[in-house]
Amino acid sequence: MADEPQTIDPEQLCVGLYVELGLGWMEHPFAFNRFKIKSQAQIDTLKRLGLKEIQYDPGKSDCLPLAAPADDAPAPPPPPPPSKEELAARAEKQARIERVAELRAGIKQVERQFLQAADVLKKINRQLRSRPEETFEETDHLVSSLVAAAQAQGEMHLHAISQGLGEDVYFHSLNVTVLSLLLGQSLRLKTEELHQLGLGAILHDVGLLEVPDAIAARREGLSKPEQLIYEGHVRSGVKLGRRINLGDQALAVIAQHHERADGSGYPEGLSGAEISLAARIVGLTNAYDNLCNPQDLAKALTPYEALSYLFAKQRDKFDQNLLRALIRNLGVYPPGTVVRLSNQRIGLTISVNTKEALKPVVLLYDPDIPPEAALLLDLAAEPELKIAEGIKPGLLPREVFEYLNPRQRVTYAFDKQPGALRR
Repeated sequence: MADEPQTIDPEQLCVGLYVELGLGWMEHPFAFNRFKIKSQAQIDTLKRLGLKEIQYDPGKSDCLPLAAPADDAPAPPPPPPPSKEELAARAEKQARIERVAELRAGIKQVERQFLQAADVLKKINRQLRSRPEETFEETDHLVSSLVAAAQAQGEMHLHAISQGLGEDVYFHSLNVTVLSLLLGQSLRLKTEELHQLGLGAILHDVGLLEVPDAIAARREGLSKPEQLIYEGHVRSGVKLGRRINLGDQALAVIAQHHERADGSGYPEGLSGAEISLAARIVGLTNAYDNLCNPQDLAKALTPYEALSYLFAKQRDKFDQNLLRALIRNLGVYPPGTVVRLSNQRIGLTISVNTKEALKPVVLLYDPDIPPEAALLLDLAAEPELKIAEGIKPGLLPREVFEYLNPRQRVTYAFDKQPGALRR
């Protein structure tokens, strides 16, 4: 068909053609294997690659190629030597490769730390009732490490963890804690306030230990008696919190994280400022994570959809200043969102610098690059690119879905970077 890629001689190249290079990404200086030619300098660079033929896509091109050279035409003159721009592009590509390697290593380290924290939290829940004093010490130590990460110098990066998940309740508690500390730090809470917030967040659902598994696992579609039993996890959580000598601020988080700004929550029907700031923070992050990671995965929203839903449908139930702060820190397309870029490339946001939330790091789909070596594109270092829209994973072609492998459950962790990933 006319719009299928066609093969041409390099001498037929001209500005406006959309070319597709049959080379590995490391074998040329261009940012992508497929692109539209914008200058004579790019044509000269393409000719220096020494290819006997090049594919172009008529459907994506602005013009037709030049006429093919005659069989008896003299050999074309050699292209000029590499320009300063081409040498700079090659240097930038090498720098990008180094940034990608550094970013991958940093994310792997964060993943290891997150999974270690989940193991500690699992142990805490197992021994909460039998060894309360030891449990408090371990919980306090875990929260201290998370608060220290939130307060460390440098740029904070929030990551979507790509590890397979095990027992989701522990990942949920860590998600809520990470997001709550992120919000608390953005509000410039003092260290002790962050610590109490972290303790309350990580133990906000501890009362579920006293709820029958059949009810705790379902949470939805409960009968009225079952719903009352489920809601009882709040008071049970406060009792368990007192057993391990939690402070009043942390206890308030456990007691009030299901209260809502409009008075529609439980158990006391508190509203507005009657709910402590820490409980308002945890109530919001808990609701956000439950939308992304519900019991029934068929009902899971993407991070982008979850933020949109909270803002459009449940705005009155939460502190609106906190809701705006959450959106500001996560960005419009939080880590874990499938996106289309302004150059029509598809990718998965995997990390965001909370100071530049509209410029996340995106794992790009590129069939010419194996998934394990997929290009990580830091949009903060690519001023000409931006995110055009979010995409529901179920709408992706199968090969793109399998390449990007968006997780059914989104798990967050953060770390601090001293600016090494920003050039």
